[in-house]
Amino acid sequence: MIYRIVHITTYKYKSIVSVGNYVAYLTPRTLIQRQLARSELLIQPPPATRSERLDYFGNLLCLFTIQEPHMELTVEARSEVIMKGRSTPWPQQSPPWEEAAGLLFNDQSPAGLKAYQFGFESPRIRLRPEFASYAHQSFTYQRPMHEGLLDLTARIHSDFRFDKKVTSVRTPVEEVFRKRRGGYEDFAHLQIACLRSVNVAARYVCGYRGIDLTLSRPRPAKADAPHAWVSAYCPRIGWLDMDPTDNLTPSNSHVTLAWGRDSSDVIPLRGSILGGDAHTLRVTVDIEALDF
Repeated sequence: MIYRIVHITTYKYKSIVSVGNYVAYLTPRTLIQRQLARSELLIQPPPATRSERLDYFGNLLCLFTIQEPHMELTVEARSEVIMKGRSTPWPQQSPPWEEAAGLLFNDQSPAGLKAYQFGFESPRIRLRPEFASYAHQSFTYQRPMHEGLLDLTARIHSDFRFDKKVTSVRTPVEEVFRKRRGGYEDFAHLQIACLRSVNVAARYVCGYRGIDLTLSRPRPAKADAPHAWVSAYCPRIGWLDMDPTDNLTPSNSHVTLAWGRDSSDVIPLRGSILGGDAHTLRVTVDIEALDF
């Protein structure tokens, strides 16, 4: 299966922008079972300078500068990703969660050292006793790690109402927890906060929620923004993905753009401008599933 993805971001400014510097995370990652076949970034007005590099977490980013006065910016990312199944098969067995959490702090392997950094607070995620208490309802004594992860995912999906109108990108996780509602980004942040509060390393994953391939005739998927989910580290097994918004374990219906400590590390498009005043933002994502 091949996913053809078109992600368009349009900024319309109230007054003229004389110069803008931008960073875009709009190229899907190549993973074990996810191969990036093609990717291009179309920018209007054309940038004066443009370059690409990998960030600290291995995500590909594009940096560009627009020096032409403008009142509208359009960035269109076109990608084709070959989907070959799950990146990491969900295990049927795993060590008790207490053992797995304890192993992380003594794991000197390259994978363990990389995972260790995802066990701490980050700009948009704080560790709190109330998050640990909520997580402990899923992570009971000697419960296998994978069972606790699945149970916590299901409980967030059940206990919290999806309502992206009540939060913004800067809404604290504590407020989401108190109101019991939020959007996909909020639910990912909440689950990460719960996991880190009980010493389980977890990272934020930004990407696309594609087409339900269980349907006999998959339909095109449309969204007004990229999706977000959670990946938790289990020593001896690896990273395990969970989607609390939909209460599922992402398989070949999810395409990874980038990952980081929280959403602030992987904002799809951000920048600084001179001028512009107020602005409006429109984002559309179209996904089409094609046979090989």
